[in-house]
Amino acid sequence: MSLLVPDSGLLFWMLISFGVVFFILAKFAFPMITKSVEERKNYVETSLSDARQAKETLARVEEDTKAIIAEANKEQGRVLNEAASQREKIIAAAKDEASEQARKTLEDAREQIQREKDEAMLSVRREMASLSCDIAEKVLREKLSDQQSQMALIDKMLEEVVRETSAQGGAIS
Repeated sequence: MSLLVPDSGLLFWMLISFGVVFFILAKFAFPMITKSVEERKNYVETSLSDARQAKETLARVEEDTKAIIAEANKEQGRVLNEAASQREKIIAAAKDEASEQARKTLEDAREQIQREKDEAMLSVRREMASLSCDIAEKVLREKLSDQQSQMALIDKMLEEVVRETSAQGGAIS
């Protein structure tokens, strides 16, 4: 027998054994194999679909996250600007209040100085008047021994007082 050309009996038995093996495989193994392949195919398709959905969900989540971060940054900027504005208002109000307080204190000091000055001037005038009267009294006792010289001196003094009063009235005011 030749290896390249098989004998008809051998060929017959090979066909029958192939047919039996093929029948057993077709009856039992092929459905299980095709079922397993189909299950694997469905699993892979489901996994791919789930992966696409997860990718889309992740993209949406990333977009939402970016939007939330942008909104948070915008809100942060607004809050910082508002805080700076409030700070400036508070500082301006404090400066205004300090200026007003300083102005009031200065005005009170000026008024008190003016009152003390007026009181001092009045006291000096009283003292000068008292001293003048004392000196005049002493001078007059010695110099005015007669009636005529007394009247002349009184007239002269009255004129001087009137001139001084009118001159001082304009200067004091």
